[in-house]
Amino acid sequence: MRTRVTRVLSVTSVILAGALGLAGCAGGSSGSSSASGGGGSSSCFLTGATASTAPSPSAAGGKVTISFMEAMSGGTLKSSLAHLVSEFEAANPNITVQLQESPDYTTLEQNERDAVSAKKAPTIGQVYEGWAADYANSGVIDQLDSYLNQTQPSPLSGLYTGVANDQKLCDNHYYMWPFNKSLYVNFYNQNMLQQAGQTAPTTWDQFATVAKAVSKNGVTGITIDPGGPTAGATGGMVWLEILAQAFGTPVYDADGNPEFNSPAAIKAMQYLADLKKSGALATGKSYPGEAALGAQKGLFDLSSVAGYSYEQQTVGNKFTLGTENLPAGPAGPANQMNGTNVVIFSSATDAQKAAAWKFMQFLTTAQSQAYWASNTGYLPVTPAALPLMTAFTSKNPWMTVAAGALRTASGTAAVPWADKSQGELGTALTDVLENNVTPTDALNKAQTNAVADQKAAQ
Repeated sequence: MRTRVTRVLSVTSVILAGALGLAGCAGGSSGSSSASGGGGSSSCFLTGATASTAPSPSAAGGKVTISFMEAMSGGTLKSSLAHLVSEFEAANPNITVQLQESPDYTTLEQNERDAVSAKKAPTIGQVYEGWAADYANSGVIDQLDSYLNQTQPSPLSGLYTGVANDQKLCDNHYYMWPFNKSLYVNFYNQNMLQQAGQTAPTTWDQFATVAKAVSKNGVTGITIDPGGPTAGATGGMVWLEILAQAFGTPVYDADGNPEFNSPAAIKAMQYLADLKKSGALATGKSYPGEAALGAQKGLFDLSSVAGYSYEQQTVGNKFTLGTENLPAGPAGPANQMNGTNVVIFSSATDAQKAAAWKFMQFLTTAQSQAYWASNTGYLPVTPAALPLMTAFTSKNPWMTVAAGALRTASGTAAVPWADKSQGELGTALTDVLENNVTPTDALNKAQTNAVADQKAAQ
């Protein structure tokens, strides 16, 4: 599996959630960088979660082994995590970190749920927001407010704002700690842009103007995969979601309720339909934007920064690959943050929890994040890492550009119906771009189906 994939989960995850009797709740609610918690929205149905008391840091004083279920199973991901574990163990000789590897995120989720059901949960595990909501509602992970309050100023203050906000669920309490993060950027053919007398767009209106200007003589401004009911979160689908937020309304509200047919979403869909009608947008499958960009048949490719090495490999030495933050819309900049966080499972002993929290904080130090980002292509979750990465960023300026967007990016909806309902958006996008269905009709249908998906998952 290519690690740059946003999030491709099987329907099995929803079935497993039902089998465990777990319910989810939305994340992404805005909040300050404090860990004080507070009352969440009245529509938040995270009713099974309970407050947790962090063990004293001294609880990790003796020899202790902690287990970490993770999916960093290939290439530099595997070796980089192993390196960080070795560094941590050298600095903390009484703590042993036992990595429990899964080959991909789908398998990881199943392994975690199976372990919880068998009452053999790991100490900590990588999670997406929706998994964390399920786990919190079942009472199997610790709420981290009291952990965060052990240190002042809060450890959250060192994180990018978007990353810090992503650690909460809809009850306004913290349950997660960040690990590997990526988001979407605009890759483009810098030579083609200059030859056309254009500059990198900073607004979506400018993006459309530039895309239309270069779409001639066998070149199309951008090519996307619109997705569908079982395609996972494709680039086209994610772009639609980002546009809706940039035009004023995210496709999920703060409690994870779908808002697929909002005026902003309809405007976003019309924007894409207009690009297609003008000849500035084409559709395809399996990273078609990357292929078109590399073949010099496309100007732009909107994709995850975690795919930079793939873009670079495709482009080779044919032209200069440009990388910029996504343009802004009328409501300001918007982006979708991907990658996982880490949770502490409640069944661990106090000694394991204290050691785990120490390890989790180690993973987000400036030094650890500088190493991690420089060796994996993931973004550092703290801006303090960038000054330690000059050898890397001088050759890869895209890293600094992309990391800055973590200030305003938001995570995916922390609800168990997100994976299936996102497929409804893919179907709507395909209907509009390939079957000439109107944006309003396509999104009204998607909204109806998404609400049904939501009710089925609750």
